[in-house]
Amino acid sequence: MEQSGALNRVALELGPITIYWYGVIIITGALIGLWLATKEAKRKKLPEDTFVNLVVWAFPLSIVSARIYYVLFQWDYYSQHLNDIVKIWEGGIAIHGALIGAVATTVVYANKKKLSFWLLADIAAPSLILAQAIGRWGNFINQEAHGGPVTKNYLEKLNLPDFIINQMYIDGRYYHPTFLYESLWNVSGFFILLFLRKVRLKTGELFLLYIIWYSIGRFFVEGLRTDSLMLGETIRMAQVMSISLIFIAIILIWYRRLLNRVEKSN
Repeated sequence: MEQSGALNRVALELGPITIYWYGVIIITGALIGLWLATKEAKRKKLPEDTFVNLVVWAFPLSIVSARIYYVLFQWDYYSQHLNDIVKIWEGGIAIHGALIGAVATTVVYANKKKLSFWLLADIAAPSLILAQAIGRWGNFINQEAHGGPVTKNYLEKLNLPDFIINQMYIDGRYYHPTFLYESLWNVSGFFILLFLRKVRLKTGELFLLYIIWYSIGRFFVEGLRTDSLMLGETIRMAQVMSISLIFIAIILIWYRRLLNRVEKSN
């Protein structure tokens, strides 16, 4: 719930049209990611419009899949409030749902354009994690995706600026700024991925390392959050997804390298 001293969630009002900071931040992250991916695609000698054309499909479909994912795990509420399903400006999109939509769209797009999915995924990996880092600030504006209660003294010891401390004051209590923890983890992952671009990795491994890095951070941050999507009463779905994705990514790296050695030996 937004507090009287909290930052205004509305960025701009144009008559009947209301533009929320949440949407502005999400779109800003996507545009910065697109710019970075386009630069890298050009360096890889791909057509300049490769990622523009991909994002035209992938971005809206990812938002839809992210919302569907979230709504499915909150169906007890949304089944009674069907009109709220479309209110994504109030928050409530799941990054794992977005990843599912983005990967599925990219697979179809790569097949249609006769391009390597793994090459496209590698190019997109730093853009994805940076966009995620930026997007978490939309949760900050909405005062959501926070952790459990803490003291003001705890937040001050983190040397946080006052605007973050004040925004973490919700319903009379201060809370863990888990949006910030994850955002900083993703920013560090962004720079690590940029460095790894210079390392001779097998095509596709940069994307898989992105999956591993993001999932490790998300697993631990999710354990602090109070609004987790649950599988049953005790299992946090994001933690299940994170562990599963780490395992799948490691297996894929091992299997693809093994397959490559076998092909070379033949």
